[in-house]
Order: sequence, then structure tokens, then C-alpha cells
Amino acid sequence: MGLYESCCVIVLCFMFLLLNPQFSFSMSCTSQKFTNNKLYEHCNDLPHLNCYIHWTYNPKVSSLNLAFVATPTKPDGWISWGINPIGTGMVGTQSLIAFKNLNDTIVVKTFKLNSYKSIVPGELQYRVSNMEAMYSNEMMVIFASVELPKGMRELNQVWQVGSLVLNGTFPGIHDFQLENLNSKGKLDLMKGKNVNNGLEDSMVKNRNIHGILNIVSWGILFPIGIMIARYLRTFVDPIWFYVHVTCQISSYIIGVSGWATGLKLGSQSKGIMYNSHRDFGIALFCLATLQVVALFLRPKKEHKYRFYWNMYHHGIGYGVLVLGIINVFKGLEILQPVNKWKLAYIIFLSIIGGIALILEAITWTIVLKKKPGESNINKLYDGQNGRQQHLTS
Repeated sequence: MGLYESCCVIVLCFMFLLLNPQFSFSMSCTSQKFTNNKLYEHCNDLPHLNCYIHWTYNPKVSSLNLAFVATPTKPDGWISWGINPIGTGMVGTQSLIAFKNLNDTIVVKTFKLNSYKSIVPGELQYRVSNMEAMYSNEMMVIFASVELPKGMRELNQVWQVGSLVLNGTFPGIHDFQLENLNSKGKLDLMKGKNVNNGLEDSMVKNRNIHGILNIVSWGILFPIGIMIARYLRTFVDPIWFYVHVTCQISSYIIGVSGWATGLKLGSQSKGIMYNSHRDFGIALFCLATLQVVALFLRPKKEHKYRFYWNMYHHGIGYGVLVLGIINVFKGLEILQPVNKWKLAYIIFLSIIGGIALILEAITWTIVLKKKPGESNINKLYDGQNGRQQHLTS
């Protein structure tokens, strides 16, 4: 299978994932298992802060058994889940908070959030039992059983993560990013689901689409297109040129679509700023657009400015390559997907990097073995049957 066919297969696989409604770029609660073999009837991926809740509700005794899973901002930070009986925000929440104490043991404590500045430890409005916590694979889990009022059909849940524990006994203040401020919702005990508004669902979907489109374009197609131009011209001239152009234009179209979804995400996420990721994205869009425009200004092979156009084209192309790969990793840091996604992309880069080294050695061997006066095969072509140019150009 050639590079172009491999490129098509990769794109089709990612498009299948994109169109699959069951697909999520982030970890799903359905993949989580507990070492203590606890099982729950329902699990929900909460829409903010990469948190999850597993739970079983017994209406006969009005009891809620739960496991709340989250990643603290720092390893020695804290996580929190609670019920607000008087509103939908943080104030009034009856909360369970897990953190490491001074003995480096994970503990769960109950706190009442009377105001933004008043967090009081003590018994909650609801009877809580079977409290325990664990820490594994950079994630913290709160286990508990909560006795709810009879006849309750839904509850207001609030969750949070923080980075600081004061003296090993008291949670410090959390961030006030939009993700933190929006970490709330309703848990429908009868239907077994977390109730979100349409905007939150749209944001989660757009984040996944944005991530996939940009990985496919800047992270996969564009590097493959550069490899086609650098190495296939030695063997399949002039077919390489058309394959290269097709691959890079496809990359640009998909990348612009990903950039547009990023703009939409920005408009939906007032207050959330990922400055470096945004700046890299803008730079990528501008440089890639210059490449597309330059295609229509490409001098003929015999033109005296063709050499300078080639220098410009190669320089901008490698610039887009480097910026694209860097920004893919920045995006993965923001999305915080399951580790296998980042590992899969690293493996992909390693494979094409290895292929590039092999092809580099082969093409240089072909060039160096040819006699200096030999034509058509001792040099690498620049374009279609046109002026020849050494590999290093």
C-alpha cells in the first residue's frame, strides 16, 4: 500500500469515528472499572472538568449509592461532589470532598458550602454512610451512600476540582474558569441520566469535532503530503505531484473546517482562553492559506524566480508541519482524552518518522550512485519533467 492509499485509509477511519454518535474523544465512564468490584446501574459523563459519576438509586428506601470520579488539578489537590437542596449553584451545596491528608492517605470529609467564603466542615443535611476514597492512575474516586428525602425524582448536583489542600485538612480555593463555574447540573433519578442544556451538549460535540478535524489535517495528512513530495518524486514522476497537491489541499480544507469549529467553540466559551493554542491555530491558518495562494502564483519551471519560489514553498511548508504537530499536542493537553489517543498519535509520528529516515537513505543512495553526467535519474525532479534540482533544494 502506497503513501496515498495509506493517507486515504487513515482519513476514512477518522471520519468514521467522527460520524459515529457513540464516539467521544474523551474518556467515557463506561470504560471505568473499580478494583473493589463495586457495580452501579448508571454512569454519566459530566459535561465539565472531565468528571464522571456512577450511581444506583433505590426508590424503596430512597438511597443513592455513588462513585464520583475526577482528576484533581494537581496530584495533591482535591475533588468534590455534592447536592444542592436550595438552588443550582455552589452556594448551599452539601458536599463530599476527597483529598490527601498529612499522612498521605486519601480521605473523604463532608462540608457545607454556606457562601463562596464560608465552607464549614460538619454533618450534612442528608445522612451519608459508607464514605471512602481512592487514588489510582492520576484519578481520585469518592464512594458514598446518601439517604435522600422520600419521593425525590431529581437532584441538583455540583462537582469541582482544586489544586490546594491547606495543612492537609481543608480544601483551598478552586479556579474560576468557565469550566469550573459551569460544573453543575440535574441528576434525573427516574431516567438515569444527567440533564444538560443544549448548549453544553453542543460544546462537547464541537470539541470532539474540532480535535479530530485538526489531527487529521495538520497532524496526519500534511506530514504525509510532505513525505510524498520529498520521496516519491524519485520513483513516480510526475504522479507524485498530483498526489501531493491532492493530499495538501485536502489537508487545508479539513484544517479550515477544524479552525472554523474552533472559532465557534470560542464564541460559546466566553471567559475560557487557551492563548497559545489559539495563536498557533491562527498562525497555521495564515501560513497554510499563503501556501494555497502561492500554488496559483507558481512560476514556470524555466522562470528565473522558480528557485526562490521553491525556497519559499519549502520553508512555509516545513513551518506548517512543525506548528501543526506542536498544536496537536497542545490540543490534546486541553481535551485530556484517554491516554491511548495521545499514545496512538505518538506511535503514528514514530512510524512515519522511521519511514522518512528509510526513504531518505534510499533516495540519497540513488542520487550518490549515479554518475555526475547521467541525466534524468541522477537528480530529483522539481515538478513535472522540468528543471532538475538536487535533493537538498
